[in-house]
Amino acid sequence: MRRATADDVPAIVSMLADDPLGARRESPDEPEVYRAAFERIDVDPNQHLVVAERDGRTIGTLQLTVIPGLSRRGASRALIEAVRVHSDARGSGLGSRLVEWAVAEARRLDCSLVQLTSDATRIEAHRFYERLGFEASHLGFKMQL
Repeated sequence: MRRATADDVPAIVSMLADDPLGARRESPDEPEVYRAAFERIDVDPNQHLVVAERDGRTIGTLQLTVIPGLSRRGASRALIEAVRVHSDARGSGLGSRLVEWAVAEARRLDCSLVQLTSDATRIEAHRFYERLGFEASHLGFKMQL
């Protein structure tokens, strides 16, 4: 596992688009929007975009965001987003290792909790996160802009 570089962006975008939900919302044929997004992420010290490699090939990714806050006595929280494992590496335990890395990194960064959201239709993902110790404690809301 290592910090993502600009050279990893095409592989990350490919993994983001490689499922029914991602296929509808990602546009791998527009690399410039992803490059611009990567540049914003890369300069923000609260953003930790990582990739997992095997034999020089990017096969997993996630983004960990540290959010400073006033609630919980001024605690910071960590948000895990965009967890993806390449289709031919799924079932290998890599997803667990990615999330476990994120939890350990959140602890190292002195966060008081780690949170994530998962699309309501991703029932297998919900079971995956529960096996890792997460609990479905809140109902999430989103508004498309």
